This record gives sequence, C-alpha cells and structure tokens, in this order.
Amino acid sequence: MKLLADIQGDLRAMMQAEVEAAERAVAAGVSEAASGLQQDWRGQITGAALGRGLTNSIRKKMYPNTGASIRAAAVVYSNASNVVDAFDRGALIRSKTGFWLAIPTAAAGKKGIGKKRITPGGWEQRTGQRLRFVFRRGQPSLLVAETRLNSKGRAVVSRSKTGRGLATVPIFILVPQVKLPKRLSLEGPARVAEAKLPGLILAYWREGALG
Repeated sequence: MKLLADIQGDLRAMMQAEVEAAERAVAAGVSEAASGLQQDWRGQITGAALGRGLTNSIRKKMYPNTGASIRAAAVVYSNASNVVDAFDRGALIRSKTGFWLAIPTAAAGKKGIGKKRITPGGWEQRTGQRLRFVFRRGQPSLLVAETRLNSKGRAVVSRSKTGRGLATVPIFILVPQVKLPKRLSLEGPARVAEAKLPGLILAYWREGALG
C-alpha cells in the first residue's frame, strides 16, 4: 500500500499565519484577563468607599505596548501601592518618629497648605493658631486650640477682640498606632485571572482560526 500526501498552498505562509494567530490570541487573552482583574480591584475599592482617586489608581500596562506577541504580558498595579497594600493586609500603622500619630478631627479640616495632607504643623501655619497638648490618662491625648467653629464645624480664626465665642476644641487625636481594617482582598481575584488565562488564549485562537 502506498499513501501519497500533497500539501495545497504555501506551507511557509500557512505556518506564518498560524504564528500570527497565536500571537494575537495570546495578546488578546492576556489583555482580557488583566482588564478583568483591574475591574475587580477597582470594584472592591469603590465598594469599600475608599475614594475615586484610589479607585483610579489601579492601572493596567501591556507588554509590548503595541502589537501582538507570543510573549505578551500585563501588569495590574496601583499608583498608590502603599495605601492599597495597607487596606489589603489590614496593616498596623505607627509613627515614623516613634511618637504619636496625629488623627485630624472634623474641626481640623481635610487639607493643609498646598492641599497636602493635614498635619499639626501645617494646621498651625494655615490658621496662625497654636495647638496645645492635653494628656488624658487611659484615653488618647489631644492637641487642642482655643478657637471658634464655623457653621461647618471647622475651626477658624476668631475676629472677636473680647474672645467671645472661643472654645477649647480638639483638633487632633494622638494615638501610638492605628490598625487599619482589612477592606480589600486582592490576591484571590489575581489567582482567578491567572487560572482563566489559558482558556481565554485558546478561545481567541479558535476564533481567529474560524475567522
């Protein structure tokens, strides 16, 4: 018995087309898996009410930036990785100097000079008022000011020459450390995205072959 086989068409061109289909499939699969992970992480941050800025900090970067490649890869990351990681781990935060963490009250306002994070020193510079330390045994100590509260509950400079309307107002609460609650779970979705990747690549490869 003799069998004869004949390849119809240009074999080299067929192989090249298959390689290109594989490259497109890998790039598309990696991109879809990364986009899904990015959407999941952003959804978690939004659900935890951690702010639009932190939500938008979750980014996706493809390698290579353009075109398809059999070695395509993607990274999903945050521009505020330290903050995201702290909420993912439920981190214990201590003062860098080993003293107190100053937690601003509503009276302190949200921003310091130049819209930076509010600090005791920045608050004094912004308002021109002095803070006074109040030790409380068995309770968090305070930084207070003799000041006036406006209608929004924020400490403002009093223009009264008689001191009328002034009160001792807590501006910062002093604590040795703060335990952040674990409000995110990022590792699980990352593993799910990784597990889905082979199926996504295969689906795009078949789609390309049928197309």
